[in-house]
Amino acid sequence: MRILVTGHHGYIGSALAVALRDAGHDVVGLDVFYYRGCDFGGGTELAPPLPLDVRDVRPADLDGFDAVVHLAALSNDPLGDLNPRWTRLINFEGTALVARAAKEAGVERFVFASACAMYGSANGDELLDEHAPLRPLTHYAESKVAAEQALRSLADESFSPVAMRCATAYGVSPRLRLDIVLNNLVAWAHTTGAIRLQSDGRSWRPLVHIRDIARAALAMLEAPADTVRGESFNVGSDDQNYRIRDLAEIVHECLPECEVTCAESASSDPRSYRVDFSKFASTFPDCHFEWSAERGAAELADAYQAFGLVREDLEGDRYIRLNRLKGLLSESALDDDLRWSQKPSLL
Repeated sequence: MRILVTGHHGYIGSALAVALRDAGHDVVGLDVFYYRGCDFGGGTELAPPLPLDVRDVRPADLDGFDAVVHLAALSNDPLGDLNPRWTRLINFEGTALVARAAKEAGVERFVFASACAMYGSANGDELLDEHAPLRPLTHYAESKVAAEQALRSLADESFSPVAMRCATAYGVSPRLRLDIVLNNLVAWAHTTGAIRLQSDGRSWRPLVHIRDIARAALAMLEAPADTVRGESFNVGSDDQNYRIRDLAEIVHECLPECEVTCAESASSDPRSYRVDFSKFASTFPDCHFEWSAERGAAELADAYQAFGLVREDLEGDRYIRLNRLKGLLSESALDDDLRWSQKPSLL
């Protein structure tokens, strides 16, 4: 297939796009390149990419593609809260616009990166499947709920949108993020000798490695249309529902010289949910996830050592998405609509 990956230059996209290409597909990337220069250890770049904002995509841009994997978004709760209007414009309206353009251009498959964050807060230890009530607690989660609803309304015999409700991602990427839980815990341990919890650690959080997300996307691209059309799938595995404090212990086992500590502001995190992944497992029995938090923690620790991660990286703008956008705004590189004041060179 000829596949367009939006957000291909981001944390998940820089791994997923290459995985699709390595599986034999013709892959083109589309990105606004907010994180140009925020590289970690290098990586393989797709060429030539389309330097486009999702808010500007038109049907002509998508002519000749068989499928779109739509990752582009303001990618977490702090970014969503920075300016709720931007979150709605990019995450919801941008997604709907790209999907409508894809449908008009004759693209048959549209794989959307949604999030388990839309479950918000669950009672007790109940496992939540795709029919569970959606309780989004943040602007980011609300945008994913709205985008899924918009996509479902576009589904018909010629257009098959499907939503990947991904668990919290982790793992090494050419565009590393340190603002997600396992990556952050290992980074604090590596750079300070302390495994620093930002909450009291009691909340549940399901995890999934970025290369397992790539496997899920590939399965959804290659499945019969009737299998995926208008569907949502929780993406992850049942054995990777963790309490945050258990993740801290996993990091301690990986780096036993580091002790678990709590930030001074640590309190309970209202976002707590365990997720049932059986629908994905039964629908795609040949798609086997290969990663666990234990293996991921070791991968991260080795990469941080190899590429010289330092304490300052935990509060800088290279690997923290919120800090990066704040920096671009303070420099007037981005305007009040989060658009480039002057388009950066992609060389």
